[in-house]
This record gives sequence, C-alpha cells and structure tokens, in this order.
Amino acid sequence: MADGRGWTWRPVARDALLARAFHSCTELGGRFYLVGGLLAGGAREPSADAVLLEPAGGRVMRAGGAGAPGRSHHDAAALGGRWLCVVGGWDGTRRRASVAALDTERGQWEAWAPAACSRAPAGLSSHTCTRLSDRELRVAGREGGTRTQRRFGSVYTLRLDPAARTYCYKEEGCHTASRSGHCAALLPTPGRQPGHQLLLFGGCSSGEAEVAGHWRPGKIKEEPPAAPRLTEQLARLVSSGQGSLQGPRGLRHHSCSVVGPFAVLFGGETLTRARDPVCNDLYIYDTRQSPALWFHFPSANRSLKRVGHRTCLWEDQLYLVGGFGEDGRTASPEVYILDLFT
Repeated sequence: MADGRGWTWRPVARDALLARAFHSCTELGGRFYLVGGLLAGGAREPSADAVLLEPAGGRVMRAGGAGAPGRSHHDAAALGGRWLCVVGGWDGTRRRASVAALDTERGQWEAWAPAACSRAPAGLSSHTCTRLSDRELRVAGREGGTRTQRRFGSVYTLRLDPAARTYCYKEEGCHTASRSGHCAALLPTPGRQPGHQLLLFGGCSSGEAEVAGHWRPGKIKEEPPAAPRLTEQLARLVSSGQGSLQGPRGLRHHSCSVVGPFAVLFGGETLTRARDPVCNDLYIYDTRQSPALWFHFPSANRSLKRVGHRTCLWEDQLYLVGGFGEDGRTASPEVYILDLFT
C-alpha cells in the first residue's frame, strides 16, 4: 500500500553505522560514501568517520581509515572515478572552506592545500557543491557565521587539481538570496534556449527557484546517470497531479536528486511552522516545458518524516539514506528505495 499518493519509500537495508544526519552521501564506483554528520540531535561535535554502503548487496563498512575530517553540514563530490572531495562544513568549532579528499584506490584521506590563486570564502556550512566537470565544482550558500553573513549569497567556482592536491576558489560576479540548508540541481534549460542551468531551491522563506549559473550547449561535460525507468515513472506520476508555478516555501535541510528532466525533493523542515516542522512531502520540479512546474505529493506516513538526510541515484533507483526523524533528534539507520505506483 502506498504511503503517499502514488509513491512510498521502501526499506531495503539497515545498519547502525548509517544512523546520522547532516552528512554527505556520494556515489562513486557503484558505492555510496557517507562522511561525517551528527549522530544525535543536539550534538555539537560532528562525526569524524566515513562509511561505505554497497547498494547492490546492502553491505556496510567503515572506509578510509584514520584521518577523515570531522564535519557536518558540508557537501562532497566525486572526481575522476577515484577521489571523494569533502568541501567545507562545521567542524564542531567553526565553519570551514577547506577541501579534504579520500583516495578510494589507496583508502587514505588527504588534506589538500589552497593554491596561490585561491580566494576562499570566510567559511561554509549548509551550502551546496555541484559538480560541473572532473575538475570544477560550483559552490553556493552560507558563507561565514550568522553575525558575518552577508545579505546576499555568494557563488564560487571551485577548481580542483588532483595531481597537485590543490584547490582554488574564485568568486563569481553573480549573487543569490542568502540561503542556508538549500539544495542545488543542474538541469536542462526549458524552452527554446538549450543548455544547462544551476537552480537553488529552499534555504530561505521564498518558494522561488534561483539561478546560480547558466551554460550554453556543450559547455557542461557532466553526464547524469541514466535512469530511463524512473524517469518514465516520474513522468506518469506528475501527469496525475496539478502543476504549480510556486515551489515549497521556507523549506530547508531537505534532499534533492536530478532524474532526467526532473528535480526530486523530499522531506526537510519548514520555516513556516513552529510546531511539527519536519516534513515528509515529495516535490517534483518538471523542466520539460517553459515555465517549469512544481508537483506536490504529500504523505500520511509520519515515520517517513526526515531532515538532514540525503538521496542518491544509482542503477535507475533513488535511495534515501540517514536523517533525523519526526522528533528532529533520532537518526535513521535504514536505507530506502523510492517506489512509484503509476
């Protein structure tokens, strides 16, 4: 029986090592790498470990040995089929903008150094880090603490050099609304202007999507994972709903994954409610037409409420990993797959 209107999260694995929130979860070589996060609500000190999940068999183990950065509210990206790069985050004392990398071939962590060209942000947390190519990421979101936070959000290009073990931040000329706990999605540009755009959703009171980068055809080399079956199922699901130009308002610390022309958002907490802020709603952003439309599919299953969780796409399946539940304090040890009933 579906918990939502035509969809549910189906549990497929469970392990105590996965119970964390505000972590990163990155697919690399058919494996999910979970780094850091908070193990319980109210914790100030982030976890300093990495956990490897093999979605094909559900096997879970620690990865990388000693040296993992203690981080929460960070982001991570995979490079060259080998490197897992952790960018920024809260270390228990302050917000950082540094880069640490796990060499998955050797199973060792390395602290990369800023290049001479780097002009790093004051500090990053609850930001997003989107891969544009094997050497380039786009970083957007909170810079510094609440007292030093600007009234706008800065956008940075982060260039990585695995051979030299260095990184270089460059601030872009564009600015966005000041956002924290938002998500980012690199999507095809709708309408007659082909190309790609990086959209930011949530992290502030507005329900409007905001552009943090636009590229002409051929400029983006990144090829998203193919998910033909899931893409077709999402298309059928949205055909049963009523689209809207208005996205979710005041949503933060939700998850987001790109599936073909769709951005799939789930959970998070809403800034518009003082009570019961943790959500279990599924939102789908459809870019197949201009203007793009939002579709909202709520759930009645309160056990699926999540905040600080992650979703990852692999082998035509969307996985849900970690996050705090309805109380905002208890981390989920389960792994789920999105089931669509269309």
